[in-house]
Amino acid sequence: MQANDPNIQWVEEPQLGWTGRMYLTPIIDGLTITLNHFFKAAKGDTFTVQFPEERPKFGNPLIYRGVHRLNKDDEGRVKCVACFMCATACPAHCIDIVGTQSPWEDREKYPQSFVIDELRCIFCGMCEEACPVDAIELTSMFDLTGASREEMIFDKEKLLSVYDQTIAAEPMKSKGGHAAGKGA
Repeated sequence: MQANDPNIQWVEEPQLGWTGRMYLTPIIDGLTITLNHFFKAAKGDTFTVQFPEERPKFGNPLIYRGVHRLNKDDEGRVKCVACFMCATACPAHCIDIVGTQSPWEDREKYPQSFVIDELRCIFCGMCEEACPVDAIELTSMFDLTGASREEMIFDKEKLLSVYDQTIAAEPMKSKGGHAAGKGA
């Protein structure tokens, strides 16, 4: 491409006036927003929540995507049938499953190991949508913390303990759907 090519259209930089050079308009816009927030706070319309003493309120906690949990069936067993559909659907590739032969007669496989890297997860809900037996769900637990990377890798036992912590406040989204009668 040559500089004198007739197909090139050169655009001149517009000249700024004195208000544009002083950034007066953006400064006034910023001060206006700040003053609006100040007066809303004076009326009691605050946006700040004093966490952890005050817990934030969600419009509908059942649609919030927080920490994962592995659901249990009616007999207290892990509901997962190790079909690998959640790991396949996961765009972040944060789910790792090792399946093994099931000791129960109502399913072929179950997860010997089920691991989710919560730091790698983007909380999109694709695993929840892909699961044919509703074994994995996202809860409304949002205070997910850890002092090391290893603490943020949730294995099967930790995911089942999240189920035990949340099942009273958040019942399973679909009561049916356990592995009986479904192939994996």
